Amino acid sequence: MSAKPLALVTGGASGIGWAISNRLASDGFEVAIVDINAELAASRVAELKAAGHEASAHAVDITDEQAVAALIGSLPPLAALVNNAGIFADRPFAETTVEQFRRTYEVNLIAPFLIARAALARMAAGGKIVNIASRAYLGARNQIDYVASKGAVVSFTRALAMEVIGRGILVNAVAPGLIDTPILRALTPERMAAQLALQPTGKAGRPEDIANAVSFLVSPRTDFITGQVIFVDGGKSLGGTAA
Repeated sequence: MSAKPLALVTGGASGIGWAISNRLASDGFEVAIVDINAELAASRVAELKAAGHEASAHAVDITDEQAVAALIGSLPPLAALVNNAGIFADRPFAETTVEQFRRTYEVNLIAPFLIARAALARMAAGGKIVNIASRAYLGARNQIDYVASKGAVVSFTRALAMEVIGRGILVNAVAPGLIDTPILRALTPERMAAQLALQPTGKAGRPEDIANAVSFLVSPRTDFITGQVIFVDGGKSLGGTAA
């Protein structure tokens, strides 16, 4: 059994999640990559092991309560949990169905609740939870279900931090802004141009920018920050303009 602390990253095989997995492995964590894409997760684990890190791949539907409980029960107690997996769609409110709204909440909010609940049953003092929210929770057009779910993630983070602070466990959130990921590249050229025009930096951030913030929050040297939301958005949240 590894002597390294164990970090679990949901959606850890691609985009921001992969950057987080890679960074935490470099920081000295053993990383459990949880991803719906089993083949990609296995490939990422092979990549980490080739670099001398310790990692494992787990293809799990994080909205399945029993599957989540079985996964967490099969692993050593977590030192860090990063709830990164999420879904996003760019569509007007009038075109958003009830089913789409519910599905977004299931993945973006209910799943982090399920995983955190299972992990906290065995997490020791010093444990860290980081939830990936979004700058969009302040408001954004054409993302009604995503914005609402990420606002709920922020509230969940603050409430959970209060619940477990007495156990010496810290809970925070990172709110990415516009980040260069496959989700962003799926936008139409017009929507992409509109998004970039609102960026104070004039460009999108990198997945590694988010990974750096997560690394800071889960570090054993960071022990007096909890219930906070760290914006990593190139200053966009300063402008107050929704897009």
